[in-house]
Amino acid sequence: MTRVFTISVPATSANIGPGFDVVGLSLSLHLTLTVTVPAPSPSPSSSSSSYKHPTITYSGEGADEVPLDAYKNLTTRVALYVLRCNNIPSFPSGLSLHCANEIPFGRGLGSSGAAVIAGVLLGDALGALHLPTERLLDFALMVERHPDNVTAALVGGFVGSYLKELDDEASEAASVPLSEVLPEYPPDAGKDWGLRPPVPPLGIGHYVRFGWAQCIKAVAIIPRFELSTAKAREVLPKMYSRKDLVFNLQRLAVLTTALAQSPPDPDLIYEAMKDRVHQPYRKTLIPGLPEVTSRITPATHPGLLGICLSGAGPTILALATAGFDAIAKDARKIFSEQGIEIDWKVLDVVGGSVVQQKQ
Repeated sequence: MTRVFTISVPATSANIGPGFDVVGLSLSLHLTLTVTVPAPSPSPSSSSSSYKHPTITYSGEGADEVPLDAYKNLTTRVALYVLRCNNIPSFPSGLSLHCANEIPFGRGLGSSGAAVIAGVLLGDALGALHLPTERLLDFALMVERHPDNVTAALVGGFVGSYLKELDDEASEAASVPLSEVLPEYPPDAGKDWGLRPPVPPLGIGHYVRFGWAQCIKAVAIIPRFELSTAKAREVLPKMYSRKDLVFNLQRLAVLTTALAQSPPDPDLIYEAMKDRVHQPYRKTLIPGLPEVTSRITPATHPGLLGICLSGAGPTILALATAGFDAIAKDARKIFSEQGIEIDWKVLDVVGGSVVQQKQ
């Protein structure tokens, strides 16, 4: 019997000001896969020449950029990695996927993290593995080495996460170069190529879900240019002063509780969302960033709680309970002074990824 199921993965925003590489937030834009697995052939002994490779179609954000070859596409490569680590060498014959994507690429809204989580869940579903959440996260962290986005995308809500200190053997396994975890499949790759990928150690990542006041929404202010995470990380220093680290730690300790209080305190949250670890160094890559984050305040924009860079940027995230249009329109004015156009969306904080059987 043909199986049809969907996988829905939310967008995410990481850091939320002082929580660099630590906290993430799941948001109401989604990458949705519709997966069709044909009924197995009645003659399982048939030759490998009858095997049909997966087909992929894609719509929405990034449709012109995404590889439709299952051995080059990030989501399906991750799925095959999960399958092969569990002794399943190939996709089901005739597998077809349609990907409908609402998450902009290269904007700091977790598009790659969503693709990775979609791949992990696809591999789990195709192989009927029934892996626990913690093990799914292990697989994701072998590909996306920072836990903030992938954890929020997987479990949803406002999430804090860390990477466990591993023993020497597990550390070596977890530090395998990404090119070995997800190698590019060469054109002449045969059916036995890459059958034994490195298996993730157990318990790489750990997380906790914080509370979230339901009245708080996120205004995503999205400049119309892309910024790669790699480029945004290149500008960060190798070392920080104790003063700057304490500044962030103090604010993060307050922020994780303050965003759950109802009604939320705008003065407390605005100050708690300030950062000295990554945003000051990325302002050269995002013209208008210092002006937006300093000129849009709770005093000038009633309803605003706090404002920060979303992930590596260039999107700016404003948390607010009201005044969404005014916040976005004034941000647009500030960016226009720099010659940059923006789009904006008012988003809810949502639950995590969902796999749903259709038939």
